[in-house]
Amino acid sequence: MTIEALIFDCDGTLTDSMYAHYVAWRNALAHYGMELDEQRFYTYSGTPSRRVIPMLAEEQGITLDFEEANRAKEEVFLHSIHLLKPIELVVQIADDHRGSLPMAVASGGVRRLVHRQLEQIGTFEWFDTIVTAEDTERHKPDPDVFLEAARRLNVAPTACRVYEDGDPGIEAARRAGMECVDVRRWL
Repeated sequence: MTIEALIFDCDGTLTDSMYAHYVAWRNALAHYGMELDEQRFYTYSGTPSRRVIPMLAEEQGITLDFEEANRAKEEVFLHSIHLLKPIELVVQIADDHRGSLPMAVASGGVRRLVHRQLEQIGTFEWFDTIVTAEDTERHKPDPDVFLEAARRLNVAPTACRVYEDGDPGIEAARRAGMECVDVRRWL
């Protein structure tokens, strides 16, 4: 099938932000006496923190107020957002297709942070729609975020190409019936 639309993940795909997210979570969770293993953190790439952090806290027998921890994490992250850089090869693909194909961002991140990252790398205005964790009930590896992006673009899911860096997102794209490019091979 001909590709009629492009859908991009944000963190780790358009923006080189995953380590900054890890450090922000590590610092916020240390307040609760919780440890966050870096490699394990990356295995949940694309899965909303609302699902991951409570699960990890329960595994460690730690009680935490997720909303409070999340606010602390966001403040640390936003304080360093000026350091984020674009992932040039992926951003170039988006730039090359600007105006010729409808494009969306579909992220497991929260709207406020996704918007700020896209503004930081100068791509916010390039996308016809941005779908975030607040827009769907189920999250990667469920396909909902990508299906919602296709719906908003008015393009059949099978006519969409997704650019992703995480296993949950790649699985979500597959479940949505979309072609998926694993950008990790370019990093």
